[in-house]
Amino acid sequence: MADLVVLGFSDKEKAEAVLALAKDMSKQELLDLEDAAIAWRTMDGKIHVHQTYSTTGVAAAGGALWGSLFGLLFLMPVFGAAVGAATGAVAGKLTDVGINDAFIKEIAGTLEPGRSAVFALVRRSTPDRVRDALRPFNPSVIRTSLTKDREEELVEALRED
Repeated sequence: MADLVVLGFSDKEKAEAVLALAKDMSKQELLDLEDAAIAWRTMDGKIHVHQTYSTTGVAAAGGALWGSLFGLLFLMPVFGAAVGAATGAVAGKLTDVGINDAFIKEIAGTLEPGRSAVFALVRRSTPDRVRDALRPFNPSVIRTSLTKDREEELVEALRED
């Protein structure tokens, strides 16, 4: 089971740097993310969301593969691939996996102008290494699915110098 952690940052650049750090930690097998997203509010109040996992692209590629295979059966592989990719893209667009989009927008709506948040659905991690890497970014814990005790531990660990 994955844990959801939403961390707040003073600006978009810090959130983007943390997302890049998470990808690097994933390569080192210190962090295993099921899904991640970044949300920020511009100074004029507009909300922006960037998801790191695109169901549309993955589904389109899968649809193209299956469409090609079925197209080969009926001697129309290009047509099959095109129809399969289009069908897969539509199915992927309608599929919501990982972090709920409505939840991301709800939390993003509470951000003050200029601030940002990183949403992470964590399968597993090496907690002490992850917390040490995050601490220089001065994150605030906005929301988690952790138990109350574990959430308090996280808040305290991120505050330590």
